[in-house]
Formats: sequence, C-alpha cells, structure tokens
Amino acid sequence: MIPVPARLFHITAIANLPAICAAGTLLSKNAGAAAGIEYQNIAHQGAQGARARRQVPNPPGGGVHDYVPFYFAPRSPMLSAIDNGRVAHCAWRQGDIVHFETTVEQVVAGDVPFVFYDRNATLAFARPYTDLARLDAVAWDLLTESPRLDGFCKYWKTLLDVERYADRKERRQAEFLVRDAVPLDRIVRIGVMDANRAAEVGIILAKAGLDLAVEVKTDWYFLGQ
Repeated sequence: MIPVPARLFHITAIANLPAICAAGTLLSKNAGAAAGIEYQNIAHQGAQGARARRQVPNPPGGGVHDYVPFYFAPRSPMLSAIDNGRVAHCAWRQGDIVHFETTVEQVVAGDVPFVFYDRNATLAFARPYTDLARLDAVAWDLLTESPRLDGFCKYWKTLLDVERYADRKERRQAEFLVRDAVPLDRIVRIGVMDANRAAEVGIILAKAGLDLAVEVKTDWYFLGQ
C-alpha cells in the first residue's frame, strides 16, 4: 500500500549546509555546478559517472544529474557505506551527515517535473516512472515490514538464498528525483544523529536566517538498534 504522505529523504554532509542555506534550495548536481557551488562529496565516484550518463524519460527529459535525488526511507545503504569508509575520498562518517525530510506531495506541488525509479537509478534495469499512480512499483512491503525504526524496516541487506530478499538492497534504494531544485521551504525537517550535531546545524541555519526544524533522529542512523 502506498503511504500517504509518502516520505522522502535526501542526505548530505553538514559541511555543505552553508552553501545550501545561501542558495535557499537543494540543487541538482548539474545546477550546483552551473552556479559554481563546490559541494563536499559523499558519493561513490563510479556510481556518479554512471549517473552522469543516465538519461531519464522525455518528458521530463534530461539526465539523472539534472535532478535532486531522494530515497523513500532514511538509514540507507549509502549512509552505511559512508560510515564504514567504503566511499573513496570521503572522510565523513554518519555523524557528519544530515537528512532532509520532505514528502512526495510537497516536492511535486506546482507541477514540478519529477521521475522515480523502483530501485537504485544507477542500475541499467531500474524502471523509471512519471505517474504518481505508479508509486506502487516501489517495494513498500520491504521498506515498511517489521522490525521497524520510525516506520521503516531496520534491515535492507540482500540475502541471495531468500527469494524475497534476493534484490532487497537495490530496491531499498529506490529513488525519487526532482528536476533542478527543491526549495528549503518544501523541507519538513532536518534530522541529525545527536544533540551536538543539532546545535551545529542550528547555528548554520540561524546565521542564514532560516527557520527550519532540526531534530535528533537516532532511528535514521546506525547506532546498534
């Protein structure tokens, strides 16, 4: 069953927040580059090369890097890779990462172009959709089955000897992509790992004159739960 609202999560390094706040929006990789913004990298370079080449259906057109990416759940495999030092040239760990939370309904308001995939968009066999009625293609049963943390299953690893979980990791990384930019007034809140990070993020937001909720969301991180 498709949840209402359908929650979305975008992760980035705290080090990127001043630039994001100055812009007042989350920018796609291409839009950020065009604006001369140099974000701190938290992504696999090999995957970024594949994303740079991946085109999305037309309409809405363009490539994956023309879109701001969101996952349908926090505590993602990507966050785990960052925290375990498996992302080359990325010195950050999970405490250095924040989650921007919004909803499908918020980001598409005003007929904003979007596309979503039933699994990691980098994969050649990931299926794209441009009709919200097809959100049923997302593996909600895997995302929300028990045991849950903040409504989402705490497990996401692929288990090849269990048919149900044979492609769980890639389906857990289903993506919702929004063309060019997502203004910060469409963000519901920012989630951080602990109180120290909440204070740090709060200072950055205050300096930028932004009134955006910051909450400690331990269930969004890998803390032994």
